[in-house]
Amino acid sequence: MTSGKIPIYSAATGKVELVEPIEKTDAEWQAILPPNTYEVARGKGTEPAFTGAYYNTHDEGIYRCACCGTDLFDSKAKFESGTGWPSFFAPIAKENVRDMEDRSYGMLRTEVLCARCGAHLGHVFDDGPAPTHKRYCMNSASLTLVKRKSG
Repeated sequence: MTSGKIPIYSAATGKVELVEPIEKTDAEWQAILPPNTYEVARGKGTEPAFTGAYYNTHDEGIYRCACCGTDLFDSKAKFESGTGWPSFFAPIAKENVRDMEDRSYGMLRTEVLCARCGAHLGHVFDDGPAPTHKRYCMNSASLTLVKRKSG
């Protein structure tokens, strides 16, 4: 078990707060997550291109981790990458995601994980737009969009 709190940015407060990491067994995650979310977020799967709920979504809001609810991406950073997955040029805060080397499938990629619960979100590439030139290529199954209230 991890001990100690970790810094996580909250879009609601606009501040970095110290929170407990979320740790569950595979059986606990499987009991509470939809099968597709479990396969992708906990099993490091990938949804087929152009099939996820958010690849063509243009609603304003905050994309959260489907496992633990951590704020991950603001829709203001979303762009059309043409890849078939929701793509962002930056996370909502560097504290909320962590990168890990991924050598699966004979490739060298950078996996993106939720910093609070370790959920697999997708991968980040260096072919995105300014200002970061990054493309955070995420799986819709790992995300939940909380829409902004208008007015």
